[in-house]
Amino acid sequence: MTTATNRHSDRRISPVFLGIVAVAAVTGWATWTGFAEQPGVAVFLFVTAAWIVSLCLHEYAHARTALHSGDISIGAKGYLTLNPLKYTHALLSIVLPVLFVIMGGIGLPGGAVFIERGRIQGRWKHSLISAAGPLTNVLFAVVCTAPFWLDALDGVPADFQFALAFLALLQVTAALLNFLPIPGLDGYGVIEPWLSYKIRRQVEPFAPFGLLFVFAVLWIPEVNGQFFDAIDALLRTLGIDEISTYCGQNLYRFWTETDQYCSINQ
Repeated sequence: MTTATNRHSDRRISPVFLGIVAVAAVTGWATWTGFAEQPGVAVFLFVTAAWIVSLCLHEYAHARTALHSGDISIGAKGYLTLNPLKYTHALLSIVLPVLFVIMGGIGLPGGAVFIERGRIQGRWKHSLISAAGPLTNVLFAVVCTAPFWLDALDGVPADFQFALAFLALLQVTAALLNFLPIPGLDGYGVIEPWLSYKIRRQVEPFAPFGLLFVFAVLWIPEVNGQFFDAIDALLRTLGIDEISTYCGQNLYRFWTETDQYCSINQ
């Protein structure tokens, strides 16, 4: 009886997560209706809360897939509650991704949940566990871009369109960066089970520095330009133009001067 109760509590959605969802819902409504006196504040809170929700779902996808693949220790760690405070590295999973959105408007891959890989048998299962997280970002991006590629924007306020466009940009960048086959990122986790033991041992020491390497490379102006050109091209195929993402980021950074061009296009 006690065991069953514990198992149920291990999977009960956390009030912390529900609170974040509530913030996203209320500020999304405020952005839609224009209720907020400063629309930028509402957009900031809406996008930030929705971004944190997506980070929680990203980690939940890893954990849930691991549970069904054989790691029954996942529930006891609290990963199935969607509580970001339960993550192995709350700083990496939540704080840093939010800071990078605020500073640079890029979806930083977060992490992580600790998975006991020794409990899981089969290379396909290991690959699927790693892929589950970024696939969640892909799904989130599809939801955010759906009104654009479905031509369903009639009656949607401009501020809400801009916020969705910026949120879509974050999801797309997070998915692409996460899928890079670089040690420490999910993309490498997808291919790692298929590599020889020798190669895995040689690469293992570099895993903690994979993300730093990615940002060092993105710091190069030429690489940064090409990366965001690719992101813009992908978003355009989904019906989102550069103006929408630019104005979304401009609104999000409400503490900076508002571009009058975005105000005219509202």
